[in-house]
Amino acid sequence: MRWDNSVRLWTTRLLVAVVTAWNVQAAIAFIASPGSFVYAYELSGAVGEAAIRGLGILFLMWNVPYGFAAVHPVRYRLGLVCALLMQSIGLIGESYIYFTLPTGHEILQSSVLRFILFDGTGLVLLFFAWLATQKHATAQF
Repeated sequence: MRWDNSVRLWTTRLLVAVVTAWNVQAAIAFIASPGSFVYAYELSGAVGEAAIRGLGILFLMWNVPYGFAAVHPVRYRLGLVCALLMQSIGLIGESYIYFTLPTGHEILQSSVLRFILFDGTGLVLLFFAWLATQKHATAQF
């Protein structure tokens, strides 16, 4: 079946929007309820909650290019490429953290592993979004 440009555009938007929604949901959860996450990262108290809220704010900041890419992944192709690169950096960094954690931190390892799976899935979706725009990167959708 041959995809027309409209189907390709909306499929790409959907893929990017799913990743964006996951990321923003995580950000809001970290900001709104940091106490729910401090234990998973071996943190505690007001300092731990501030650190978790800070991560939530960073998640929101990092999602700016994702939003542009979700609006129009061809017109804002740079946003899509940035999102793909940012997702890759996240996955590589989290994997590094996971494999360098000393034994005895099973809860923290489990939390980092969830981020690896989360960002790995997002990377696959963003890659398919990028691939869908690749053939007609200069075409008008």
